[in-house]
Amino acid sequence: MSKVISVANQKGGVGKSTSVANLGIGLSNLGYKVLAIDLDSQGSLTASLGFTHPDKLDTSIANMMTGIINEEPLDIHEGIIHHEEGIDLMPSNIELSGLEVSLVNVMGREMVLKEYVDRIRDDYDYILIDCMPSLGMLTINALACADSVLIPVQAAYLPVKGLEQLLMTINKVRRQINPSLQIEGILITMVDSRTGYARDICELIKDSYKNAIRVFDRTIPMSVRAAETSAEGISIFKHDPKGKVAEAYKELAREVADNGK
Repeated sequence: MSKVISVANQKGGVGKSTSVANLGIGLSNLGYKVLAIDLDSQGSLTASLGFTHPDKLDTSIANMMTGIINEEPLDIHEGIIHHEEGIDLMPSNIELSGLEVSLVNVMGREMVLKEYVDRIRDDYDYILIDCMPSLGMLTINALACADSVLIPVQAAYLPVKGLEQLLMTINKVRRQINPSLQIEGILITMVDSRTGYARDICELIKDSYKNAIRVFDRTIPMSVRAAETSAEGISIFKHDPKGKVAEAYKELAREVADNGK
């Protein structure tokens, strides 16, 4: 059985795309077959994996979802790009923003992505979905088809405050659309361990949620090297394999794998 994990937070700049790329490649390094789906019209995940001109790609997730809406015959593997570090990518581009607007008038609009994922999930051990920084219809689609949600949260006050709204949305999706949706865990990112402020935020998150939601043991450190990987189109494992960020994502991949399917 495969597992579908949506990586979601309506706040931007919390490390969603970086986490999807490095978690996916970390799981691939453990021997799992992984598909990453970029569900953000900005194409951040697509660009960070080295495909820097997503708008020039012939096929993206927007094309596949449009085909499903129009009930067209589809080659479900069309458009999937294989990354040199072992994972597959279904890319995104600006066409996705137009699709989100048109979804409003579609029957079963929350379930379009689920139909695509259900057709392809048997080919993979893990499918990771990089959600856009909003709680719009595309994010609802990602939650509707997911087995669990991984929530990256920057170690800062405002991103932590935004957690409540996201958790309310997850609970609403669970009640109305996807009763089996679980929370994979909260991943604390961009932690500057030199500051008392970051340590206090980490403790606040753990104290507030540890009894109800898993908070991953390993936090992701703040690192210039991690930021550089997006520009180079490679993972932290290739860019700085012995660094603290690579070790953190390696442990995260093990925690996710140990959490079972």
